[in-house]
Amino acid sequence: MPTTEETQSRLAEIPNLTVSALTPLAGYTRFGIGGPADLFAETRDQQAFIAAVAVARASSTEVCVTGGGTNLIVSDRGFRGLVLRFSEDTLASDGPRITAGAGARLQDLVDFANHHALQGLETLAGIPGWVGAAVYGNAGAYGHAIAERVAAVRFFDGVRVRAFDNRQCEFRYRESLFKRHKEWTIFQVEFSLDAAAAVELEQISAGILKVRNEKFPPTMKCAGSIFKNFLLRELPPAVAAGVPAVVVREGKIPAAWFLEQVGAKGMQLGGIHVAAHHANLIYNAGQGTARELCEVIAELKRRVRERFGIEVEEEVQYVG
Repeated sequence: MPTTEETQSRLAEIPNLTVSALTPLAGYTRFGIGGPADLFAETRDQQAFIAAVAVARASSTEVCVTGGGTNLIVSDRGFRGLVLRFSEDTLASDGPRITAGAGARLQDLVDFANHHALQGLETLAGIPGWVGAAVYGNAGAYGHAIAERVAAVRFFDGVRVRAFDNRQCEFRYRESLFKRHKEWTIFQVEFSLDAAAAVELEQISAGILKVRNEKFPPTMKCAGSIFKNFLLRELPPAVAAGVPAVVVREGKIPAAWFLEQVGAKGMQLGGIHVAAHHANLIYNAGQGTARELCEVIAELKRRVRERFGIEVEEEVQYVG
């Protein structure tokens, strides 16, 4: 079996691919947590990405594909294998359609759509991360999700490049077919939007961005909300009956309400804190570790399970 050095050398021969060894992953996650990857590679080129996957397979090297790292918890030990990022971030418009590279920042896509007077993405303002990951997890806010505007997704399934329409993506609340096939990598997304006044769209996004930045400051080392909200219709009737009507928003109950009932606000373990103002906001106050973060998450899940008999489910993904 080829050594890590030999695999790195083969990866380095691929055009348009940057490669490094023992790269600390803390700098590639919003939590600022994570040990080193044996190998780290990044490219904007689809063929280079496919070639890198082929090299890793040939050397029996495990591959982890990441995006902007917003929703990642990386082990303190790092990742024994190749961490691969596809960072192509081109944005282009054609009438009511926008095509975005998976590596484009979601906020850049929102700004681009607003500037081109195209309605449908403005309420996603302030959600951190990249477009590919937003589609992967069907990101959303204020009663809307990115899936509503996805027309087509171009992706690599590990063998060939394919394209799915919206229906084939099997979007659900914070879910998609891509989330169930982690070996697939999104390359490009096409959005179908409506014409609207740019100034009105920009005002909507600016208002949402102001509120979001107050709740989740851009400098805060966090993943935004750590747990998914609950769909009212999917809760056990006895649990749903105990939730105040004022808490229910658009058929959803914020996970923060359940967390607040079990004393989550202000919890601390080492450098990991639960915000005093928001029970569903866990952040790294400075020197937090992945172990501490996972312990806090596990404790909150235990408390909610014991009190309400339901499971809060993380939005974050784990690496290593």
